[in-house]
Amino acid sequence: MIALADCNNFYASCERVFNPKLKNKPVVVLSNNDGCIIARSNEAKKLGIRMGEPAFKAKDIIEKNDVYVFSTNFALYGDMSNRVMSIIGNMVPSFEVYSIDEAFLNFSGISNYTDICSKIMKVVNKSTGIPISIGLAKTKTLAKVANHIAKKHTKENIFVLDNSSKVLSVLKRFPISEIWGIGRSRLKMLNFYGVKTAYDFIKLDERWVKQNMTIEGLRMHKELKGELCYLVQYSSQNKKSICTSRTFSRDIDNIEDLEQAISNHAMRCSEKLRKQKSSARYIGVFINTNRFKNQSQYLSSHRSILLDTATNDSIEIIKASIRLLRSIYQKNYYYKKSGVIVGDIIPENEVQINLFNQFADHPQRSDLFRKIDLINKTMGRDTIRVLSQGHPRNWKLKQENLSPCYTTRWDDLLRISS
Repeated sequence: MIALADCNNFYASCERVFNPKLKNKPVVVLSNNDGCIIARSNEAKKLGIRMGEPAFKAKDIIEKNDVYVFSTNFALYGDMSNRVMSIIGNMVPSFEVYSIDEAFLNFSGISNYTDICSKIMKVVNKSTGIPISIGLAKTKTLAKVANHIAKKHTKENIFVLDNSSKVLSVLKRFPISEIWGIGRSRLKMLNFYGVKTAYDFIKLDERWVKQNMTIEGLRMHKELKGELCYLVQYSSQNKKSICTSRTFSRDIDNIEDLEQAISNHAMRCSEKLRKQKSSARYIGVFINTNRFKNQSQYLSSHRSILLDTATNDSIEIIKASIRLLRSIYQKNYYYKKSGVIVGDIIPENEVQINLFNQFADHPQRSDLFRKIDLINKTMGRDTIRVLSQGHPRNWKLKQENLSPCYTTRWDDLLRISS
């Protein structure tokens, strides 16, 4: 059996852990720049607040119902996720972290999986305050279905699809729009052909599914019929490319602010490379103007370079990124978004040294940045920063409702008085 453990309303739940007055109150969390609603407590859902809805459109509901609004606090959410996943990892033979709030658990050869799952839910909630739901089935896709039911239709927050008759009964009532991997375009096509439920989908001919939905669609089709296509990945897979980007809270019309933003993106990319013990040769930079701004035309510019030697050195990646930015920047435009992409990623111990590259073998600086990473992880992001990162100004995220970083910043630790 495969289980999907999913934290309930994760971002909202993280806010509640350190703020007890939020219990049983409607809570929403906003996206970057406080734009759209990306997380809702159950109470907020009952008010009719929709996922992905722009915050300004929900303003009346929020104000009339005293909804608590928070900006995304990824430092807090990331640390709480690590705590949850660490607990789960210590209680199962093998598991795969699928996202910040989801993990697949492998119970092959284990008969008392429901008992283990019940214990996991209790320990996670007691240790972190985060509630989770668990769905179990023979495949990942069916486990997703089971988890959906566990969250919405059970008091215990656990549901098992353990026999074919039970699976068919559920799929006949399960909307095809809720199936893992069904996006808007596929949904539109399937609805055109009369497919409304997951059961309608599995009745389709496999050849038709493969022809119209590629091999991924066929795997989804097989998994819903109980045929295992997606294995639980025991070891974390290093990313083949890394992108860090940001939409500015206000338009940027000068290269100085753009250079600071690009330096910060490059720094984040290099940190992620070092975290997975990798190096990259490809570096790309892009900047986009505001397509809704009243200017002559929308401008989207991108340029990339292949380094002689793969690196995860922050200074080298920042230097290359700024050179690329300067080559594509145009005056008299208002820029709304920027980003850095690194690719052609290889393990850092497989980097081939170029004798003509003065930074190809620089163990002292490599060690320096690892120490900086550790300090920033312990004391808070950018406690130590490269000069070109500057101090966030116009390009900084709009976060008017940001909660404290309770678990990652000393100054934000909760103080309890007797």
